[in-house]
This record gives sequence, C-alpha cells and structure tokens, in this order.
Amino acid sequence: MEQRTPAPELRERMGRFRDRMDADNPSWEFAAVFGRTNQFYFTGTMQDGVLLIPRQDEPVLWVRRSLERALDESEFPEIRPMKSFRDAAAGMGECPATVYLDSEKVTVALLERFRKHFPFREVRSLDAQSANVRARKSPYEIAIMERAGRIHRHVLEDCAPAMLQEGMSEAELGGEIFALMVREGHHGITRFGMFGVEMVLGQIGFGESSLYPTAFDGPGGCRGVAPGAPVLGSHDRRLAPGDLVFLDCGCGVQGYHSDKTMTYMFGHALPPEAMEVHWRCVEIQDEAASLLRPGVTPAEVYTTILDNLEPEFLENFMGFGERRVQFLGHGVGLEVDEMPVISSGFDEPLEEGMVIALEPKKGIEGVGMVGIENTFVVTRGGGTSITGRNRGLIPV
Repeated sequence: MEQRTPAPELRERMGRFRDRMDADNPSWEFAAVFGRTNQFYFTGTMQDGVLLIPRQDEPVLWVRRSLERALDESEFPEIRPMKSFRDAAAGMGECPATVYLDSEKVTVALLERFRKHFPFREVRSLDAQSANVRARKSPYEIAIMERAGRIHRHVLEDCAPAMLQEGMSEAELGGEIFALMVREGHHGITRFGMFGVEMVLGQIGFGESSLYPTAFDGPGGCRGVAPGAPVLGSHDRRLAPGDLVFLDCGCGVQGYHSDKTMTYMFGHALPPEAMEVHWRCVEIQDEAASLLRPGVTPAEVYTTILDNLEPEFLENFMGFGERRVQFLGHGVGLEVDEMPVISSGFDEPLEEGMVIALEPKKGIEGVGMVGIENTFVVTRGGGTSITGRNRGLIPV
C-alpha cells in the first residue's frame, strides 16, 4: 500500500540534520542535496531536482520533473518548479562562498552546471551528516522495515526450499525468488549507496559459485549472468544433488530494505566439518546480536567477536582466500549499505532504533560460502531480528 511520509516525520528528520550540521560544521550556511535517496528521506518524494537548505531560512525542494508527482506524494511544505538551476538561484537569494552537498552523488558535470548559477568557491561534504541522521530509524521507519522483513522471512524460509529443483540454473532460481518477492510486496529494487553498485536481487550461488570473486564489498561470491552483467546468477551453473545453495538478497517495502542470507542443502547433507562451521557462524550472529545495545560502539562489537574466535577459524572468515571483508555487519535502511558499520574504527555509540544486518560467513573450499545473515533492530535488550530466526542449511 502506497503511503506518504507524514509531515511530522519530515520535520523531525530535517531538524536532526540541521542539529548535526551545527555540531559538525558550526559555520555552515547552505546545503544542497542532489542524491535522490536523501531527497526522499527529507521530502518524501524522489524527483529530478535539488533540495536547498539555507541555515537561516526554510528549505525548498526545487523540481524539474515531475512537479505534479512531487506535489501529489509529498507532505514537504515548500516545493517549487524550476526549468534550470537559474530559477532556483533567483528564488534563493545570495549564495555563500561554501556549499555543502552530498559529494558521493554529484558528478563533476552536475557540479559545474550548478556552480554556473550558484557562484560558490568551495565545496564540502554533507555525506557523513546525512548518513548519521539516517542511521537512527523512527518507529514509522521500523514498522515499514518490519513489513519487508516479514516478506523476506516468508519467501526465503517458507517458500524457497520448494522452489529448488535439480537442473535449474542459478539465474532461474533468482528470477523465481524475485517474482515471488514482488508478488508478496517487495518494491522491486535492491538499492546501494556505494558508487557503481548494481544489484537486481542479491548474490546467488550453487556450491563453489558462492566463492567466485566479485567487485562487491561483501563476504559472498557470485558468477552472475555474464562479465558485463555480474548479477543475479549464472545461466550455466545448474543445481545438482549435494550442492550448497547460497542466497544473499535484499527485500524492500516503500523504499526501505531488509537484508538476509539463507543457505540450503540440496539432495543430501554437507560434510560434517562444513556444517560445524556453519553452526559456529550462527552462534557468532547470536553473540553479536546480544551486543547491539545503545551505548555500545560498533568497534566494540567487532573486537569482542573477533578476539574470541580461534586463529584457525579466522582463515576464510568473512570471505575466501585474500578476498575477506573487514566488517561483521552494516546498517540497513533506504539503502542496504548504510551506517553504522560493525567494524574497527567505528566508535560512535549505537542508538536505539538503528537497524543492522549481521552476516558472519566463512568460505569452505569444495563446498561454498556457509553462514547466515539477518537484520536486527538495536534495542536496550540487544538486537531483535526482523527477518526470522531460522538457522539456515535447510535440507531439501
């Protein structure tokens, strides 16, 4: 069901962003938000335009296309039309020397078109401030993400085992999973903030396909359809008895995501040593989830878990060979790769309402990537899963 972001929700978000900018950049005067995910977060609509935020005046969403849609779906109080940035410049008054913008989303060409009508001299980033504000979810946001989590759990735990058929390809499984998710209410995209990341559903691998190297910054692997489209799964790799099936994908509702990995044993059980490694990954997930409490830092969670792992277990943990990632989990929300990151160096304390995907995994030669991933809400009692509690390695 389509739903407008309530006006009080938008006001609270903008207020927290301004407060964060005041704390981090006391002399800031003017911010320009170009990224459509950030625009949606602050205005409730995702159009072609720019959100301008003067420190001493009310923010304005300037829309090139579609103004009609923006007015129809947004509760944001000030939405105006523009044919070009010239119109926005005329409506906003004098431009300060320094402009803060979401530098991860702005190309050089877009920056120069903007600078033509807003003659600022210096650019500074607001990426950290917007990311930190978005990291703490409101009850409104969590309720939407819980809907995504219910779809996710149902499809991967209840439905996927019956979809596995000998001889089917990875790509066929991916297509069937995607179609079912959409029928159940998935919004049809898995959105990432990292530059250049394209993802239809997630990573799908039978056996050692789940160890195949990728450019994606995650522990799992995926051959994909082709070198020019390394997504979804291979048309050539077909399911055979004894295969491990690795399925790591996102699911979303109204722009908000959950993240989940489920594994299956097709035909017969995996070797006992592989199963033992998997169950240890599940224990690690549960241990880490118990630490997701307000006031604990992501670095503390990461260090506590890693310091208690046996040296031999660390080999191929969170990847395979040299392709290991240096995190145990990540924030989830309007994008799958949000703040905070459960890793060393992330020392800002967790807050109640943050949503984090924990994904302890380990590659095993000759078998594939075992492990698990679920999405948790930070609470005073520890992380609460919104994507189910199945331990994985479901026998089929």
